[in-house]
Amino acid sequence: MNQKEVSELRRRFRLERSAISKIYGCYVNGSSREIISYIDESLGLLPQEDTEKYLALLKKALSGKLGKNLVDVVFSTEQVMHSEEHKLLMDLRASALKDCELRQTFYQKIIESLDMEGSNYLILLAYDAYDVPHRNKDDEVDADASDEVFPYFVCSICPVKTQKPELGFFPGDNEFHSFSGQVVAAPELGFLFPAFDDRAANIYNTLFYTRKADALHQEVIDGLFHTTPPMCAAEQKEAFQSALMESLSDACSLELVQTIYDRFREKIDAHKESRDPEPLSVTANDVAAILQDSGIEEDKTSAFLQQCSDRFGEHSVLMPSNLIEHSHFEVKTSDATIAVAPERSYMLEVRVIDGRRYLMIPADEDVEINGFPVHVQSKQ
Repeated sequence: MNQKEVSELRRRFRLERSAISKIYGCYVNGSSREIISYIDESLGLLPQEDTEKYLALLKKALSGKLGKNLVDVVFSTEQVMHSEEHKLLMDLRASALKDCELRQTFYQKIIESLDMEGSNYLILLAYDAYDVPHRNKDDEVDADASDEVFPYFVCSICPVKTQKPELGFFPGDNEFHSFSGQVVAAPELGFLFPAFDDRAANIYNTLFYTRKADALHQEVIDGLFHTTPPMCAAEQKEAFQSALMESLSDACSLELVQTIYDRFREKIDAHKESRDPEPLSVTANDVAAILQDSGIEEDKTSAFLQQCSDRFGEHSVLMPSNLIEHSHFEVKTSDATIAVAPERSYMLEVRVIDGRRYLMIPADEDVEINGFPVHVQSKQ
């Protein structure tokens, strides 16, 4: 899915556009892994404020950045044809979530696999059948024409936290009293099935959501979908750094890393300006080209390509935003940390003075120590 398709579905969760009629779910004791209570609510009978809260929690499972918070979980052809895990998802969709036994089986699969560190949580489910409007060749929507109906369901898994006691006003008593309760927090994880690729159903993919880009809840992906989880953003960054260091060794210099960061940052900025809904990606060969332009020897470049193949898979596609800190450039030594605006990273350089290496940065003006302006005097 691209960002435009995600945004198109997110708009379905506005009160004035929603066609969701029922909310299903269960409240789970995270310690005992037991269901405390069930949810089976008709949104048309709920107060508007409650309906908006439910829709907001479901919509949150379609938020964040593609490749970071939203990742594709891919089923094999064999799974789609014969597996129990895929059949359960398809049956849930075909029943519009109305089959109680199927929902119970689904809940148990999540409960058995999910690790919420003992915290209680809420599983929410909602089904929608989206009458997909036609888009003409100019990408304009024709609301009166439809290409097809896209039936899908969304799952949000939300921590339930105990609120600290607060002092509140009770109108009936005309007094202030202490009160506390349990509050449903924003989803920790969730998913959409099937994926909405090219504005149509792709039953080979699930769009999986994680609130923390560095924690995919791989135990749920394994337990519910039985697929190899994709690398989270933090794992991709670590694997990329290891591939560079192990293949280049001493050639992995400050200047080289600055060049890679600058090239990636330029790509990210240009992609943002273009408003292209497709996620920005690069290949290992693209990075190898940067290495060659920087004068890295051919054998080291080949070693880097092999490292990427081993770590990411052959013909892997990488996301620059997962490999670098786009808005941050920081250099650390054992004794000091230097942070520079990414677009000015070129100012930082290495010099050897009296046989020792130093990190140098200009200090011509506007120098502060803990917010206190100072003058830097030159020593001749």
